[in-house]
Formats: sequence, C-alpha cells, structure tokens
Amino acid sequence: MKRFLLGLLLMVGVAISAFAQSGGSRGSVSGTVIDKGDNSPVIQATVQLLSVKDSSMVVGNVTDLNGHFSLSVRPGKYLLKISYIGYSPYFKQIVLSRNNLRANVGKVPLEADAIMLAEAVVVAEAPEVTAAEDTLVYNSSAYRVPEGSALEELVKKLPGAEVDENGKITINGKEIKKIMIDGKEFFADDPNIAMKNLPVNIIDKVRAYDKQSDLARVTGIDDGEEETVLDLSVKPGMNKGWFGNVDLAAGTKDRYSGKIMLNRFVGNNQFTVIGSMNNVNDNGYPGGGGGFRWGGQNGLTSIKMGGFNFSTQSEKLETGGSVNYNYKDADIISKQASETFVSSASSSFKNALTSNRNKTTSLTADFRIEWKPDTMTTVIVRPRLTYGKDNNGSGTHSYTFNQDPGYSTDEILNAGDNLSELIPEENIVNTILRNSLQKGSDFNVGGSAMINRRLGKAGRNITFRGTYNYTNSSSEQFSESKTEYFQKTEADLTEADLQEILNRYITTPTLNYNYGTRFTYSEPIFKGGFLQFSYNFQYKRSKSDNSTYTMPEDWVISQGFGGDYMGELDTQNSKSAQYTYYNHQADISLRWIREKMRLNVGASFQPQKSKLTYKKDQLDTATVRRVFNFTPTFDFRYNFSKTSQLRITYRGRSSQPSMTDLLPVEDTTDPLNIRRGNPGLKPAFTNTFMAFYNTFNTKTQRGIMTHFRFENVMNSISNRSVYDQSTGGTITQPDNINGNWNLFGILGSNTALRNKKYTINTFTMARYNNIVSYMSDMQSQGLSDKNKTRQLSLSERLRGTYRNDWWEFSLNGSLAYTHSRNSFKEENNMDTYQFSYGASTNVRLPWSMSLATDISQNSRRGYADASMNRDELIWNAQISQDFLKGNAATVSIQFYDILRNQSNISRVISAAMRSDTEYNAIYSYCMIHFIYRLNLFGGKGAGPRMGGPGFGPGHGPGPRRF
Repeated sequence: MKRFLLGLLLMVGVAISAFAQSGGSRGSVSGTVIDKGDNSPVIQATVQLLSVKDSSMVVGNVTDLNGHFSLSVRPGKYLLKISYIGYSPYFKQIVLSRNNLRANVGKVPLEADAIMLAEAVVVAEAPEVTAAEDTLVYNSSAYRVPEGSALEELVKKLPGAEVDENGKITINGKEIKKIMIDGKEFFADDPNIAMKNLPVNIIDKVRAYDKQSDLARVTGIDDGEEETVLDLSVKPGMNKGWFGNVDLAAGTKDRYSGKIMLNRFVGNNQFTVIGSMNNVNDNGYPGGGGGFRWGGQNGLTSIKMGGFNFSTQSEKLETGGSVNYNYKDADIISKQASETFVSSASSSFKNALTSNRNKTTSLTADFRIEWKPDTMTTVIVRPRLTYGKDNNGSGTHSYTFNQDPGYSTDEILNAGDNLSELIPEENIVNTILRNSLQKGSDFNVGGSAMINRRLGKAGRNITFRGTYNYTNSSSEQFSESKTEYFQKTEADLTEADLQEILNRYITTPTLNYNYGTRFTYSEPIFKGGFLQFSYNFQYKRSKSDNSTYTMPEDWVISQGFGGDYMGELDTQNSKSAQYTYYNHQADISLRWIREKMRLNVGASFQPQKSKLTYKKDQLDTATVRRVFNFTPTFDFRYNFSKTSQLRITYRGRSSQPSMTDLLPVEDTTDPLNIRRGNPGLKPAFTNTFMAFYNTFNTKTQRGIMTHFRFENVMNSISNRSVYDQSTGGTITQPDNINGNWNLFGILGSNTALRNKKYTINTFTMARYNNIVSYMSDMQSQGLSDKNKTRQLSLSERLRGTYRNDWWEFSLNGSLAYTHSRNSFKEENNMDTYQFSYGASTNVRLPWSMSLATDISQNSRRGYADASMNRDELIWNAQISQDFLKGNAATVSIQFYDILRNQSNISRVISAAMRSDTEYNAIYSYCMIHFIYRLNLFGGKGAGPRMGGPGFGPGHGPGPRRF
C-alpha cells in the first residue's frame, strides 16, 4: 500500500510539473503597484498589456495582496496600462525579445486622481467579491448596511459567511481566528473586538485567506500551522491622520449602548483606542443577513470593555500589540427537555429550569516585535500576559422520569410539590434542587521567541524557536443539593434514604508550566525543491490539589464566601495530582515549488513520555505512559490562473486520553454522576482530507467556490455508562469506539448581471455525520449496546440584489433539511425543515436621510414536539438623519422585532441524547442612537471626510464616489 501511494504521488508530481512547464517560449512582465502617497500596496489594481497597433488588450490581470503582478505573453511590443478607481492611470512601453524574455518594471507608484477626489462619480459598479489565488476579496462599498453598523453586520452579508450567536465567524466553512487591518494584527486573538466595534464606514475591502505562521512566512517552508483571517483595508486617504467614531444610544426596557473609537493611521503606523459598554448582548443591528437564524444570544448580558492596539513599522523593526480589559455580566435562564438513550428498550427523560448569573473580568496584554538587523536575519518575539477572575452563581430545579411525562416543561415546573398529582409516582425517578456559588482566578504569562538566519543560498535557513508559559489558577466552590428519590422500594428504607442532602465546599489551586524549544533547518536540493528537518522538544508540568469538605445539613449557601467554614474534610473525594509530560518531535518534509504548483509532503515522529503521581484516599500511585505517534501531511496547490486555484490537503493527528482517565479510580463527588477511569484506553487518531477550488472571472464578476472535507476518527474516546433506574444516576467510564466519521461540502457562487447592478449569490451546503456511542442500563449488567445516529443535513441560501447609487433591494431565502435516523430509537427519527424568506432594503433619501428595513418569515416543520413547529415573522427597521458639516453626525431610531414574534429555542441530537432548550433573550425593543465621526486627515489628496458623499454610512453600493 505504501509503495502504491508513493508511486501514485510521484506520477502526479511528474504530470503536474510537465503541464506547468509546457507552453512554448513566452516572456513575462512583472512589478509591484504602490500608492505614491504612503507606499502601501494597491490591491486588485487592473494591469493590462495593450497592442501598440490598435490599443486592444492582449492580456490582463489584477494585483495580489502585496500589489504584485505578473503577466505571461509572447515576445513583442506592448503598452503597459495600470489603473485603479481613484488613481490616475499609468502607461509604459514594454519590449520583449527572444533574448530578453523578462521585464520587471519594479515599483509603480499610482497618484491619486484629483478630479475623482473632487466628488466625481465613477460609472463602474464596485464588484461584490473578487479572488486572487486562495484569497477572497470583498468590496465593502458593494454591501449596504444600516447607518452606524459595526463590522459584524457587513460580515453577515458576505457570500459564504456565517456569524453564530456566540460570535463565531466562519467563511466558506473555515473559522476566522483573527482580524487584521492592512496586514497587521488587531487585538490579537479576539475577533469579536473588531466585529463589535469597528464601524463599516471606514472599511474599503475585506480579504479572507489562510495566514501562515511566523515560521512559514519567514522561511518560506509551510509548517501546516495556518489560521484563517479577515484582513481589512481602510478607505483611501484614511491612513494619513486621526479619525474616530462615537456612538451613544438609549432605548426602551432600560437598554443602553455606548461606543467610542479613536484611530491614527499614518502610513505603516497604526494606533487605536476602543471603549464600549452595553446591555443589549452586543448584537448591533439585527438586520437581514439572508440566512436562516433563530433567536439571538442566550440570556441578558451587559458588557464593559476598553483597550488599545498599536503597530509600527520601519525599515528594520516592526512592533505591535494590544491591551484589552473586559467585564461581562450574564443573566441566563434556560428551560430544557431532554431524552437520554439508556438502551434499545428504554430512555431517561429530564425537564429542568436553570438560572445562572456569571460575572467575568479579564485583562489581556499581547505584544509582537519583529527585528531584521540585516537582510539575512529575522528575530520575532511575542510576549503575552492574561489575568482573569470569575464569580458565578447557579440554581437548577430538575425532574427525571423513566417514561415520557407527556406534559410540557412549563406544566411540570409549575406543578412543584404537587408533581405526583400530575404524573404517576411510578414514572418519576427523582427531583433535584441544586444551588452553587463559584469564584476563581487565573494568571498566565508566556510567550515565544524565534530567530531565523538565511545561509546565503536561496531557501537555506536555520531557525530556533523557544516558548514558555506559566499559569497559576485557583477556584472555590460552594454547593448545596437536595435530591428526592421515588423508585427506591426496599421495605426498610427510611425517609432519609429517600431524600439526600449534600452540601459541599471545594477548593482547587493549580500550577502549570510549559517549556518548548524547536530547531529547524531547510536545504534547497534542486531548483524549486526544499527539504526541511525539524526537532521539537516540549516539557509540561501541572500540579493541582483538590480539597473537598462536607458541610453540615443545616448549612445554607447564603453563608458562602466570607462565612465560617465548619466543614469536614471528605478524604474519599479529595485528591492531588502532579503531571509531567515529555514530547520529542522530529519532522521531515519536502516542498516542491513551480510557477503554478506547490507540493508539500512530510511526516512527523513523536515519542512521548508522561508521568502522573496521584493521591486519593488510600490510593497513592505513580503511572508512566510511553507513546509513539506518527502523523503524515500532504498539501498540494495548483494555480490555473491568478484567480483560479485547486488545493488538496491531508493531515493526520493523534490525541492521547487524559492521564486521569487512565487511572483505575472512581470520582464520587456527584453521587448521580460517578466517573471511573479506564487503564485500557488507546490513543485516538483523526484523519482529515480537504479539497478547495475556486475560480473567478474579473471581467464578468462571476465566480464559483467549492470546499470538501472528510474526517474520520479511529479509536475515538466515547463514554460507556451504566444507568441506575431506581435513582436516575449514572456510572460513566471512557472507552474507545470506532465508526465516527463525517463528510462536509459547500458550493458557493457569485453572479453579476446587467452592468453589475444585479447580483445573485448562492451558498449550498451538505453534511453527513455518522455518530456512534455506547448505551447501557443496570439490567444489562454493564453489557453496553452501540447506538448509531446517521444524520444528513442539506441547506441552500439564495440572495438576489439590485443596487444603484441611492437604493439597494434584496430578496433572500434559505432552506435547511435534516434527515436523522437512530438505530435503536425509531421514534427519534426526524425529517425536519427550517426555511426562511424575506426582503430587505436600504434607501438613501434626499436631505441626507436614509431608511433601512428587513422582514423575514422563519418557519420550522417536522419536529415531534408541536411547540417546535412554529412560524416567526421578524421585522426590523431603522431611520437615520445625517447633519452637521460634511454629515459628520447621525441620529437614528432603530426598531427590533417590531411584531414581537422572536423566540430563542435550540435542539441538539446525537447518538446518546436529544435535547431541546429555550433561553431568555433580548427581544422587541427600540433604541435611539447619536453618532459623531471625527476626521482629521492630513497631506495632499488625503480624501474626503468619512461623513461626506460616498463615505457616509449607507453609501455602500452603486457607483463609487471619491
């Protein structure tokens, strides 16, 4: 099998190389287009070679993210033309001969067109999206959003983009890990800061691409540690001075919101100060994203944050970093109805009401220094510090049944102590009343340092990288619970046996240390071929002490923190552990680069050693584990053109079970959820295969993108549970299981019609999950059944838009279908539909007034619970008025969920359970906003004020104005 794969790989490589090098004697014209004012690269500039005879275009393309271009053409005389909206065109004569097939024009500075900057209207419509290799470029001016909107509302409108209720961003199925501005990191690893605070009206373009790690970027050797980012570019002229934004709002139901942002962008230097506070879950304007979306964020949340971000760049030194403070107070109430699949013949049903009040405070400082003392050496240092603390309270009232109670969650919760009058006692397993208070703190300091040295020959590098991380955390928790049992039937049981009161105090301090070193050497072995060797050593040490105390039965949780702790040490559940980990990793990879092709194949060898010293009650043990992991990698890219690319990747990843899961010990901290270790656990191994293809026609503004992923997990770690029908409790033990795999595919297209005034976007997604898990009950004496759930999900989103310079109108619709089959519980087989259709419009009226509104009908069908099958007609609206000189200020009134139909219900189903949950949330209300924009640009041709024509909020689509 290995020989077959190796032979196939070699044949593919030879065929691709032959294809890439075919084409006869052709020359090339290359260069880099920059802005004459600040020397920044001009992205997506049009580059053409024209015939000298009749000025017809012979070949053309657009510049990439670095402003670079390269055109392939036969020898001859040509006229090079470079143009971009807002700049004067550039012309240069080019001559290529058989003796001189290459012409590099170097840096081409484009000068701002004074006529265009004087409010001239350019007839061409701004395209919604373009592509350059594996980068998607979205034009902000092609998407109209309501006045004062933050970046999140623009991202929701991008084809293939999704933003869930927790702020997670995905573009074409890839999660966005970082936001950047003009190629520089913005508030490190917290994309939500930019999403919630950056106003749309400063953004020119949004680029989505896979950003390489520092090591791969400096050495040119791919290490597989990519992260998908959104890279924003500010509008022309805004990188020459100060600009800012103040947004204050007040609304009904005591809602408030306030944001302030101040920026100074001068050339390659950036400085930003941000502050905000609100109690509206930071939702921004909830307007029509064109996709199906039930509810909003869970709970009622108030947020206060502030921070600054900076970056500087000179010839040899780049610096950057951010400091961010965040406070969040979340009041979350949920009602839940769930079914746990105990065996093929029975299930456990639960209804619960949970109330949480979670307060968290965090401070993060993250910095970056990149120094190039000479052309051969690069030094990168990234220090990081975080501090956080939390104060959480929780209360739960739950009811467990051995049969479906047949009543709604509200009816069960309202029954209270009279539950047995509603449901026969033989169907009730237990009722639990539980409250808890928890405080914790976490201090972390760490960072990395990397030194890379090029050794003369192109591609020959030597790199050293070191990492360090220290964490000191602690937590305290008080809990009280009262459990009433209904199915304990022995005759000699007392009332105390049928009612269990458990009061506890638990304290857990933890220390973690993590050190790592990595040495990398790359060597060119043939033209375009590089061999890379890497050695990585990692050491981890973790120490924790868990002390559990049993409090008296008459103790109440209100005596919590600050009280007199008169508990008794629970030696059976108190424990201490010290964990040490040694990992040696040796990597070898081959990278082969051609003009249009890149191939990277490699393998990683990882001998590991772990040691756990564990003390609990009478157990005092030291366990050592040695593991050897082997993981291959494969990455192939082929560029058919600058706007068309195929990429195929494979990665294998091994993951080890936790050391405590391997210990033959039992944790009885929660008597109804006992957990046992399993010394026989094996490591899990995940295979991931991905393929990505995109093509885009710049002239017609039509493009297609597709992404496919297959993933399977061998020896996946699942849970084997034994269920006690008399108490409703479970004893859970981790165990390996095979059969978990999934397929995922998406297809997106963007089509422009009739002079690009009409656009049609489609986004099709298909997912198939094969989910397996163990089930068991007390009667089967631990002989578990394997349950399988097969789930097929299909969805389609369609949006058609008409836009001109003052009006945008969109029709949108979506359909999501789920086909779910359970091997044991046929009654949980589902064929469900979620569909949505509606319209949105954004109109720029005379007198600097604008109107935005959207309305959508959201429906659900096919759920067994009739309350889940519902229709919600959601209508939002906003009216805005600009005023003051240059339209620097805006007053807007926003109406959310005018018809008061919105709900917040979610369903989760797996091979082990089904759960329906309804949360409290912020629904119908109204807010009045006052927005003021500060603009102090300097220098010639700096551009108009943001509030002026073409740059004011709502001036998105249509002819671009400068």
